Amino acid sequence: MKHEGWGSAASALGVELDAGAQGRLGRFEQLLLERAAPMGMISKGDVPRVRERHVLDCLRAVPLLGAGDRRLCDLGSGAGLPGLVLACLRPDLEVVLTEVRRNRASFLAMAASELELPRVRVWARRAETLRERFDVCTARAFGGPEPSWTAADRLLEPAGRLIYWAGERFVASVGMPDGVTIELFETVALARSGALAIMSRQ
Repeated sequence: MKHEGWGSAASALGVELDAGAQGRLGRFEQLLLERAAPMGMISKGDVPRVRERHVLDCLRAVPLLGAGDRRLCDLGSGAGLPGLVLACLRPDLEVVLTEVRRNRASFLAMAASELELPRVRVWARRAETLRERFDVCTARAFGGPEPSWTAADRLLEPAGRLIYWAGERFVASVGMPDGVTIELFETVALARSGALAIMSRQ
């Protein structure tokens, strides 16, 4: 799998990639195409555009991670989107991928090993059963804003935050839980990507 184009595509999103990150992303893209897609973890329609639709879409969150962040929990990780993508860029992070479906959890464990990401761990149970605290939670296809925040709220440190993939039709004033501050970040480099929302306690 060729890695050409990662640098320029990432730069348009405000992300700089070193050679190691480009190599990991290229290997992960190959795993998505060769392993995840046949397992039904990537839709057939998305296979020709898996880089833009999935990998680059996840990279949008990299600038929203702080240098002081140490622990991240990816809610309903599925094929590792965004958890494994972010780990490829930030191998210093301790990342927990929560995925209750066993076949997907097995894929995640295999992918973390193939990508040589020893700080990534798979939690093959419901996120609600996790008894740990994190600086950041991520939710890309976990659910609506309220259930995503409810799951993240009990996992986050007091100053922690949830990065939520809001989608094109997201309206910040609709379906938001009480006591939550929200900040939206638009990405013009990816067409029809929708906003990223950072949700935190007031």
